[in-house]
Amino acid sequence: MSTLTTPQYTVLAPGDGLRVGSGPSRDLIFKVTGEETGGAVDYMIVEVAPYGGPPLHVHHTKDELIHAAKGRFKVQIGEDTFVIEEGGFAHLPRGIQHAFLNLTDEPAELNIVFTPGGAHKFFEELAPIARAANPDRAAIAAVFEKHDLTLLGPPLTAD
Repeated sequence: MSTLTTPQYTVLAPGDGLRVGSGPSRDLIFKVTGEETGGAVDYMIVEVAPYGGPPLHVHHTKDELIHAAKGRFKVQIGEDTFVIEEGGFAHLPRGIQHAFLNLTDEPAELNIVFTPGGAHKFFEELAPIARAANPDRAAIAAVFEKHDLTLLGPPLTAD
């Protein structure tokens, strides 16, 4: 017999939430995590520095949904590359390599949903390694593997 629990609701002011620094060019504000949604989803705001973005990677157990709230982004999904303007959206399915890059000279912002939830644990573990003066690529790759992701390559470039 399984027990179903009803998660508590969440109401936050702008800027509130669980803030995690995922790398030198990105801060994340989790508005809600998988722990708060019974494992269903994470919803976060990602502040992306000019020409910043994550390395090419793949999620083996989570879908990622991105919505460009501010800025213009280059997005790679599989072998295809797209440009998403402000207001644009992309679904990055589990099992397919992907990355994104802020194409502007200004900080940009993405709204991101992970399903199922729980991605905040990955970012909390990754943050101190990725933000180190000389990030250890092997240690970063190990954190990726621990959380069912694979690090495949460097971040995208604007060209």
